[in-house]
Amino acid sequence: MNFDLSVINDNWSYLLFGRTADGEIGGLLLTLLMSLSAGLLALIFGIFTAVISWRFQGWTRRVLYSGAEFIRSIPLILVIFWLYFLLPRFLGRNISGVTTVILSIAWFSAASVMHATLSGIEALSFGQVEAGLASGMSYWQVLRHILLPQAVPNLIPSYIGLFVALIKDTSLALVVNVPELTTVANQVNSRTQIYPAEIFLFIGVIYFVICTVLSELPRLLVKRTHQHLKFANSI
Repeated sequence: MNFDLSVINDNWSYLLFGRTADGEIGGLLLTLLMSLSAGLLALIFGIFTAVISWRFQGWTRRVLYSGAEFIRSIPLILVIFWLYFLLPRFLGRNISGVTTVILSIAWFSAASVMHATLSGIEALSFGQVEAGLASGMSYWQVLRHILLPQAVPNLIPSYIGLFVALIKDTSLALVVNVPELTTVANQVNSRTQIYPAEIFLFIGVIYFVICTVLSELPRLLVKRTHQHLKFANSI
């Protein structure tokens, strides 16, 4: 099987940057920017809802759990369609496709961040909570100074795994014509029409490299932590 990579050579700038030079960010650059934005929002909102769920065990926790389970039980593409068509009606003005996709992925991913964070907090000994309260600290101070500093570092591998999935989820922006990596690849394929294998194999390689590098980060972090502990113990 022969491959003609000239289509990649002729369009690599468009695939990586879209029409950024003309003021419209696109391609791989837009994929990364959307991923970082959605990931940050998901992390903030997910940790916040996990903290609220831990602190308030009654109906507040049940409502947050129900909301998280609801959003996790439906396809992400439906969430994108909902926000894309419904947000402009509720807000009374148009919302860009990029904003819609970022909010959709952030909302979808925040549910998983909430579950992971809450599990990490509750895995810690409740004796630490009792000791903190006995020393005069409030529940919020116990969370801030005792529980979260322990739980969050242990959850970094889970957060990175969620971020890897989030990067791949950005490809669904194709359905609302946001010019991220998959969309511009489809545009190039529609224009050339004779190199689909070369184009989409190249796009697959890009996703594979990015996600593989990120997936290796937890292992490298654990290895480095063990090296530091071993060095500290040898002193």
